[in-house]
Amino acid sequence: MATSLEDRDLLREAVRDALAQLSTSGDVRRAMATPDGYEPRTWRRLAGELGLPGLAVGEDHGGAGQTAVELGIAFEEAGASLLCSPLFATAGLAVPLLVALGDEAALARYAPPIAGGGLTATVARGSGGGTAAKARSENEWVLEGTAGFVVDGASAGLILVVADAGGAPGVFAIAPDAPGLERERLVTLDQTRKQARLTFRDVPAGRIGPPDASAAIAKATAVSRALLASEQAGGAQHCLEATVAYARDRIQFARPIGSFQAVKQRLAELLILTESAKSAARAAAAAAADDDPELEHISAIASLTCGDAYKEVTAQAVQLHGGIGFTWEHDAHLYFKRARTSASLLGTAARLTDEIAAGL
Repeated sequence: MATSLEDRDLLREAVRDALAQLSTSGDVRRAMATPDGYEPRTWRRLAGELGLPGLAVGEDHGGAGQTAVELGIAFEEAGASLLCSPLFATAGLAVPLLVALGDEAALARYAPPIAGGGLTATVARGSGGGTAAKARSENEWVLEGTAGFVVDGASAGLILVVADAGGAPGVFAIAPDAPGLERERLVTLDQTRKQARLTFRDVPAGRIGPPDASAAIAKATAVSRALLASEQAGGAQHCLEATVAYARDRIQFARPIGSFQAVKQRLAELLILTESAKSAARAAAAAAADDDPELEHISAIASLTCGDAYKEVTAQAVQLHGGIGFTWEHDAHLYFKRARTSASLLGTAARLTDEIAAGL
């Protein structure tokens, strides 16, 4: 259900106001120090008061029935505040895949608790030797293999595993306490978004969607890239604003450093990068909302554009903040680390470049 521009502005304002209270610098630092990387009370408020995990879930399954445009707005604000929560794993990865698969039984089972905030979810893709699904019977499957760098993989209540099932990719649902499943928390550069390595040893799983889920996986990945791009654009916007404010206030040689031509030039370049990132992210979200046949191509461009822009803006933010920008106490390094980790979550720059070139 599409909304008006006024409704979208109200949504942005509501999310921004909530995160101003729930995702301060102190909140982020406390959350990232916890094993799961977020505070349950914050998640309950985001789900209960704003309905963020179910924003793009259909109304018939307990959600708000909104589009990727509205969810993209929420992700922009989440990125700006460096929100520590299962939002990206749940609403950015798992929900798009569930929706793309179109399995009504799975949606009826999982979507309502996800929309209500009682169930968090994530998506695991095979790494190294990959993950394979073997059929024990017509309706029983087991998983073997590993999946690395799974976002919120150690805390999610539902894990959707993309695995090879007899030569075609399939999607399988497993519970966090499934026998044979090992979840290892990883030490990663970005402490604000937890990741895990999952090992599967004859893990019982239920298949979701068609035997060959390649089309649904590709579409869901494109939507996830659009949402991640929105988060990256929001983070870049925040870092640009913070750096401009610092350049106005920091006095050197009896004048604000922002008055020096060299600093002006760098800030102007960061503005261009940030505006380009926002345009690319919003175009991808609109393409997802409209089910544009060029969605995969558009979202790959947005992913590459926003990933590169976020990395550069955060790097320059550290530099332009001078000595304080390198300290643990300043938040610049948290955004810097989030930017670098996020840039490879759904495809490296080399892979995205290849995909974009192939689509021309």
